[in-house]
Amino acid sequence: MSDLNTIITELHKSLEQNKLDHAAEILSRRAKHALLEQNVLFPSTTTSPQLCSQAREILELGAITSLRQMDSVSFVRYYQQLQPFYDFERDIASSDNTHKAILKTSQRSKITGLYLLLLLSSGDTSQFHTVLEGLIVEASLDGRSVEEDPYIKYPVELERSLMEGSYDKVWRATKSSEVPTEDFGLFSNVLVGTIRREIADCSETAYQSLPISNAKDLLFLESEGAVVQFAQERGWNLKDGRIYFPTQSDAVAPVSETPGTVQPINEDQRPEKGIALASASVIENTIGYARELETIV
Repeated sequence: MSDLNTIITELHKSLEQNKLDHAAEILSRRAKHALLEQNVLFPSTTTSPQLCSQAREILELGAITSLRQMDSVSFVRYYQQLQPFYDFERDIASSDNTHKAILKTSQRSKITGLYLLLLLSSGDTSQFHTVLEGLIVEASLDGRSVEEDPYIKYPVELERSLMEGSYDKVWRATKSSEVPTEDFGLFSNVLVGTIRREIADCSETAYQSLPISNAKDLLFLESEGAVVQFAQERGWNLKDGRIYFPTQSDAVAPVSETPGTVQPINEDQRPEKGIALASASVIENTIGYARELETIV
């Protein structure tokens, strides 16, 4: 047990000092071996609750390390390994009040909230709702709402905004004090990046060109320089303060318009009129929201 305590202390220190490689080395070389020696890779009623709690804490620190290294595969593996420990600790705490103190050291809410955010950022809404439904049932049995937990409430509200198409709300939530911890900010940035790519795809379908100033608001980028970099990565053409999408730039010349407005594709040039029109509406609304945000943030 003392060896597990030493490993836990060293992992906390490595994470506090942002020595992620060192933490990963401890986990791969020492932690796994120690857990095998103590036979606590899986919780058991024959093992003391305190020992199981130490094993669970090591796995949680492993999940946090993986997250900060942006290793989603490893993070998911730790999340899955943790589920039997969370179930075990919940069961023993409900049957024996003397063990409720063990739950106070658990980071279950945080790890679960981060997992939900990972699912959201990767577009796995089916698994997101499967996990969330289980949490809702569990919370209802305790006479509480799942959204009373800030770690769970954050991804739930983000998902709700995404379903509404309120990308501005998502962007605002990821830039405010609503983010529970810095660790949530990592996946939040991934989610914003996913949204940005989706908006870019819609823009290519719906429009011939966009002013760079509008694209900055539309794509939730911090500067016009960031827009230029993003445009270059997408293979968009830049000319006279505008972005021209590759599929249209050679075929269509810009028309006379009010400076700073969005220029739609002509009707006979739209590849899929229904989709393009819907996309145009979303884009116009998003630009409006983004402009309003500039006066708030």
